[in-house]
Amino acid sequence: MTKPLSDRIALVTGASRGIGYATARALAKAGAHIVAVARTQGGLEELDDEIRKDGGSATLVPLNLTDSDGIARLGAGLHERYGKLDILVGNAGVLGPSSPVGHIELKAFTDVMAINVSANFQLIRCMEPLLKQSDAGRAVFITSGAANKATAYVSPYAASKAALETLARAWAQETANTKLRVNLFNPGPVRTRMRATLMPGEDPATLDLPEQVAEFIVPMCAPDWTETGKFYDYKTRSLMSFRSPA
Repeated sequence: MTKPLSDRIALVTGASRGIGYATARALAKAGAHIVAVARTQGGLEELDDEIRKDGGSATLVPLNLTDSDGIARLGAGLHERYGKLDILVGNAGVLGPSSPVGHIELKAFTDVMAINVSANFQLIRCMEPLLKQSDAGRAVFITSGAANKATAYVSPYAASKAALETLARAWAQETANTKLRVNLFNPGPVRTRMRATLMPGEDPATLDLPEQVAEFIVPMCAPDWTETGKFYDYKTRSLMSFRSPA
C-alpha cells in the first residue's frame, strides 16, 4: 500500500529529541525520507535506528544551526542529491535564560535569537529554491504561546518566537501564489526536556507526549494541505488566522 508521503524529502531540525524527534519518526512512517538535523550525534543515531525499525530511511546531518555556512552547504547538498525539498519542519529552538529582562546578558539574548530566528531565516533563504522545485512544498515552523502572551521572565524566548511568527507569515504572503504553503504550529505544554526545565515542579504525566503532537504536524506537510499563513493551535485543535489588534 502506498504511503501518503512516499518519495517526499523532509528536512526536520532539532530532530534528536522531543517534538522534532517524534515528527521525524511520524513523517518517516508516512513514507518520507528524513533529513534529520541536530547538534547531538547520539540522538540522531537513535532516531535513525527507530526509523529503520519502522521501515523508513533517513540522512543524518550533525549541524549546529548557528553555522549559517553549514546550512548553505546543506542546501547545496540537497540540490545536488535530490534537486528539491518537499517538507521543511523548523523545530529546533532553545529556551534561554529565565530572568527579568534587565538581568539578562546581551550574549544570552543574542544566542536565543541566533537559533530561534536567524537560523530559520537562513533555512528559508537556502531551502526556498528547493521547496519551489517540489510539486507541493510545505514548511511548518514550531512556535509558542509565549509569543503572543509576552510571557514574563522568558523574554528572549517569547521575543524570538514572535519574530519567527512574523518571519513565517511574511514568507507565506510572499509565496501565496506559488505551490509552497507556509504555516506555524503551536504545540503548547508538551512532555519535553525544555518544558521540564521551564516548569520543574510540573507533573509530566499531565502533559501530552511529543508523539501525540507530531500526529497533527504530519497532515500540514502533506500535498493535500492547502492553507498558508495560518497558525495551528494543538491545545484547541484549531487552525487560526492572524488578526490585527482591535
